Amino acid sequence: MLAFSNRMTLQASGAPYTPRDGTKPYLCRFRAPKPMSSLVEKLRGISDRYEALASALSRPDVLSDREKHIKLSKEYKELSKVVAVYQRYQAGLDLIREAEQIIENGTDSEMRALAQAEKAAAEARLPELESEIKCLLIPADPEDDKNAIVEIRAGTGGDEAALFAADMFRMYSLLFAEKGWRFEVLNSTEGGGSGFKELVVDVRGEGVYGTLKFESGVHRVQRVPETESQGRVHTSAVTVAVLPEAEGVDVSIEPSDIRKDTFRSSGAGGQHVNKTESAIRLTHLPTGIVVECQAGRSQHKNYDKALQVLRSRLYQIELERAHSARAQQRRSLVSTGDRSAKIRTYNYPQGRVTDHRINKSIYDLTAFMNGDIKGLIEALKIAENAEKLQAAGVPPSPDTSA
Repeated sequence: MLAFSNRMTLQASGAPYTPRDGTKPYLCRFRAPKPMSSLVEKLRGISDRYEALASALSRPDVLSDREKHIKLSKEYKELSKVVAVYQRYQAGLDLIREAEQIIENGTDSEMRALAQAEKAAAEARLPELESEIKCLLIPADPEDDKNAIVEIRAGTGGDEAALFAADMFRMYSLLFAEKGWRFEVLNSTEGGGSGFKELVVDVRGEGVYGTLKFESGVHRVQRVPETESQGRVHTSAVTVAVLPEAEGVDVSIEPSDIRKDTFRSSGAGGQHVNKTESAIRLTHLPTGIVVECQAGRSQHKNYDKALQVLRSRLYQIELERAHSARAQQRRSLVSTGDRSAKIRTYNYPQGRVTDHRINKSIYDLTAFMNGDIKGLIEALKIAENAEKLQAAGVPPSPDTSA
């Protein structure tokens, strides 16, 4: 059984889903490969639900209930994408039926030839629309819309690993800027040269976690360090962990489970940095997790941000437990959540970056390190969608597999 945006359930039995808000139910059945009439039936049910939502959103009782209005508006927006493609798909089917009538009953040879051409063009478009619909019906990960905490840590390789951690941060920063996402460094520990041993970054925007979650894992770099006089290629590693932001409703932490320590901030910042104990260190006693934040001058704000990171780390632990349970039934090659897995190699002498999960290589490392990583992330999303389709018993279309 698969969840669709926390509201729609795709059931092999085909049982209807009845929303708790009392609006009109709709059917959404996902079975083993069937004629496309089965897909049309699903889409009709979703279209009916979409119309029911449109009506419900204008009712006074919904308008006066802010929480309910937000919930229904979000579902309405999500279903609008499916309905838009369904309308194009239905228009194609209608065109084919009309063309067939002309071909069968028409007496004008030119009109029949024109109808034959239009029918052929419409039939050629249907597989693409069917593929797009299948992708839209893939159940969404409820975490994908969340903000994220990105943790970058230097691994094996000493100073060279710290330098590559800085390079990784620059690469992600350029991606964040292109996406229009806001980001803030919550904590950093400098390494050798101009590198970093650790960076903790708060990233906010639309679909942040759904995009960055594929970056979790070990990133290996092969290049000649600046300090290498013999020109030998060294191998270093950086670990990236992407955590979905957890709110208070997601994770409840007892105040008695936290030990709070204050200390003076390090790094640039003038006299204030050296004289004020504004930095915060939180220790979660049950798990031993330690979080630090020295992003600002306000001890209170640093505490709130450190607590946010702590919640996200605890939430990630629960997500990994749930994922491990699911992985016993299905092993995912794309988003395993295993931060110890080597996921990517950056080979500077060859100008190549290779993602080992989907065996895809890109031979423009310079552009990649300048933030142009969208193509690889899209390929990873496609591979994940193919896995979800397969798990649902639906053969992936050609453009949903890497």
